[in-house]
Amino acid sequence: MNNIRQISVFVENKPGRLSAITQILRDNGINIRALSIADTKDFGILRLIVDAPDKACSKLREASCTVTITEVVAISIPDETGALNEIMSLIRDEEVNIEYMYAFLSKTENKASIILRVDDTEKAHEAFSKGGIIQLTEKDICEM
Repeated sequence: MNNIRQISVFVENKPGRLSAITQILRDNGINIRALSIADTKDFGILRLIVDAPDKACSKLREASCTVTITEVVAISIPDETGALNEIMSLIRDEEVNIEYMYAFLSKTENKASIILRVDDTEKAHEAFSKGGIIQLTEKDICEM
C-alpha cells in the first residue's frame, strides 16, 4: 500500500498562528507540498503533506504545537470533467467512506492530485487498482 503520512496541527484561530507554524517549517527546511485547513471560530486543524513529516512533527512539538500523523491515500487523476465522479463511484462501489479530501494541481500537465482520508485504506487501494487509478507515494508528491 502507498499510504501517505499527513501532519495534522491543532491551531488556535488567532492572528499569527499560521505564520508561526510556517515559520517553524521554513526555518527547518521543510517544504509544504499540499495543505488544507478546517476551522471554527476558536480553532482549526491544519492538514499538511510535507517532504519530511517526522522532522516536521518533531520541530512543531518542540514549539509546543499539538501534532498528529495520519495516514491518507493520494491519487492522480486527469484534470477533466467527470474524473472526480469516476473516483467517487469506485469508492462508493467498495463501500468506503470518505472522511475528508482535498486536491492540488501538480506540475504534470492535465493532472490533479487528490488526498483522501478514508475509513478503509485497504479497500480504497483495491478500488483504485481495479479502476486503473494512479496511486501516489510520499516520494511522488515530494517530487512534484
